[in-house]
Amino acid sequence: MRVLVSSVSSDSHTWNLVFLQLLLEEMGHKVTNLGSCVPDNLLVAECLRQRPDLVVISSVNGHGAMDGARMIRRLRGEPDLRGLRVVIGGKLGVRGVEATSHGPDLMEAGFDAVFEDTSGIAEFRRYLSRASIRDLEPASAP
Repeated sequence: MRVLVSSVSSDSHTWNLVFLQLLLEEMGHKVTNLGSCVPDNLLVAECLRQRPDLVVISSVNGHGAMDGARMIRRLRGEPDLRGLRVVIGGKLGVRGVEATSHGPDLMEAGFDAVFEDTSGIAEFRRYLSRASIRDLEPASAP
């Protein structure tokens, strides 16, 4: 698969993006890493230009749910990207163990799968290990 990796616009962390890039490449995927603090409009433009099979959004700063919801609505507002598979994961909120899952709200906003930081990387690996992009079904990790 051609995979585009990015952060949300407010997240300046890069180690998570490098980790994801290496993981995806190790699994045989071709990866473009847009880096940190990617504005929504740039992500949309790159998706239109590159036509990836999958977009992986990663957040470490805890604002993934808020920024991700805005970003996915912007992306889904683009007619040519409505069918693009987009997933998000990482630290999606700032409340820690007190937090409720952000998965349902982010799925409703338009993500195909949500991977909360509490579930670790195993669920994401299982999601990616499916035979082909057409076999990927929407899923929300607990």
